[in-house]
Amino acid sequence: MSRKEQLRAQRKGTIINVTSKKQEEDIIQALRKVVECLQSKYKRKISLCHQKQWYLKDIVSELEATYHDVEFHYFFDKSSIKPDGGFLYIQNTNGLFCPILIAEVKNQGTNDLRMQSGLPKQAKGNAIERLGKNLIGLRVALMRENIFPFVCFGYGCDFDSDSSILDRITTMAMFGRLNKTYLFNEHNNQFNRGSFYFRKEKWTIEEMKNIMADIAERSILYYFSKYGKDSFLIR
Repeated sequence: MSRKEQLRAQRKGTIINVTSKKQEEDIIQALRKVVECLQSKYKRKISLCHQKQWYLKDIVSELEATYHDVEFHYFFDKSSIKPDGGFLYIQNTNGLFCPILIAEVKNQGTNDLRMQSGLPKQAKGNAIERLGKNLIGLRVALMRENIFPFVCFGYGCDFDSDSSILDRITTMAMFGRLNKTYLFNEHNNQFNRGSFYFRKEKWTIEEMKNIMADIAERSILYYFSKYGKDSFLIR
C-alpha cells in the first residue's frame, strides 16, 4: 500500500499510532498529551496521524512533484529519517501530507557522573552531530512551506551554559537563539531554523508538551490559512 493510500485509510478517523518501541519515553508521553489537547480543541474534526519515519523515496517523490526542473536522487527504498518523536501531521482531502510537529531528544554528557566517581573527564560526545543529517533532509523536504515545525530537546552536562558544544547547536540552528521557538521561516523563506531547547537539566514531560503544543497548534492554523480550513475537516 502506498503512503497516499495509507493516508486515505487513516482519514476515516482521528488516529495517532505511535509505533516506536520506546513508547514510554518522556517525549512520547509528551506527544500523547499534545494529541489529547488537539483532539479536545478541534473536537476530533481533523485527521491527526503519526509516523515514526519519513522515507527518502516519499520525500523525493514529493520534491519531484513540486520542483519539476530539479533532479533528485536516493539509493535505497528503506532509507528514512526517524526522529525520536516521529512526525505528527494532518492531511487534507487531497491527501497532502502536512507535518505539524517533528520532535527529537538528545542526551549528551557523562563527565558530571565521572567526576562524582573520581574518574577523569572524557572528550565531549557527539550525540547532537547526528542531528545534522536529519536537519538537511527535513529542511529540503519542507521547502514548499513557510514553516519548519521541528523541535529538539537536549539535556546533559555537555549542554551546560559554559560548554562550547552550544555553538555547534547554534550553527545547526542557522545561528538562531537557543531555547526559543522559531516556527515561521524568515527573510523570504531563507531561514527555516526550527527550535532548539538545550540545557543541563532534563526537560520535563510538561515542559516539552507545552512547547510542542504551541508549535503544533500554530502549524495547524498556518495550513488552514494556506490550503483552506474546510479541506482538513472530517465530514
